[in-house]
Amino acid sequence: MTIYNLGSINADLVYRVPHLPGPGETLASTSHSRGLGGKGANMSVAAARAGSHVAHIGAVGADGAWAVERLLEYGVDTRGIAVVGVPTGHAVIAVDDAGENLILLCAGANMSVGEADIALALKDAGPQDTFLFQNETNAGPFAAQQASALGLRVAHVAAPFDAAAVAQVLPLLDLLVLNEVEAAQLVAATGVALPDLPVRDIVVTLGAEGCRWHDTDTGTTREFAALPVTPVDTTGAGDTFTGYLLAGLDRGMPMAQAIGLAQRAAAIMVTRHGAADVIPDMKDVAESRFA
Repeated sequence: MTIYNLGSINADLVYRVPHLPGPGETLASTSHSRGLGGKGANMSVAAARAGSHVAHIGAVGADGAWAVERLLEYGVDTRGIAVVGVPTGHAVIAVDDAGENLILLCAGANMSVGEADIALALKDAGPQDTFLFQNETNAGPFAAQQASALGLRVAHVAAPFDAAAVAQVLPLLDLLVLNEVEAAQLVAATGVALPDLPVRDIVVTLGAEGCRWHDTDTGTTREFAALPVTPVDTTGAGDTFTGYLLAGLDRGMPMAQAIGLAQRAAAIMVTRHGAADVIPDMKDVAESRFA
């Protein structure tokens, strides 16, 4: 079974700061680093480190060979990544001493994924596979339609949030993952409560409060408390959660068990500085201990 992920690939430019800057504030950073990032790349690495076969679909510029090589090193199938005539996407990330972050995105090549490349990447996919996409690339609706027609489980992470974009793909989705703010915005935009949306499973991440799962088939909602950790950097935690969640489902875990696995991985992630390069593997998760 394969998780096909149409997702962004970014160079993460990370600056450590004493506090997140306010409007008009000039702030000196205490350190700087470059790493692999992008919601798509993070999720691909997380799912691969959780033991799934992951095929990434995306685009980089001529300056992005290092990012593709890094994904390959982490066990991701990179044959679906095209090289286009636009610079690789990047993110400027400020992380404060409490572990909170501020992120500025430049999409770059992430908005130049070709429909023909997507169709080619999915040509061998079938009902045993999963298709994942976010809102950091172009062609999401096209790819979701292709995947749905092929019988794949279609999962969407509604970030960065765009109510119209999410509403467009709702009828194609089997799984929707979004945070509490995005969930409220979606309800306000559609006028429909989450349990009444045409999506079988909806997972709402609640940060330090854990997460909530709406099973719309049964009409039930279940709360999952967060694991007790002291965060140092929340960058990539939600992406790690989603990658592990889909990997668990790909392995045949029930949703509740897959959520538990994902929470353990995300809890480890917030204790580390960085994004894709520090996502925990299954050994880390298996050996983790929480009070």
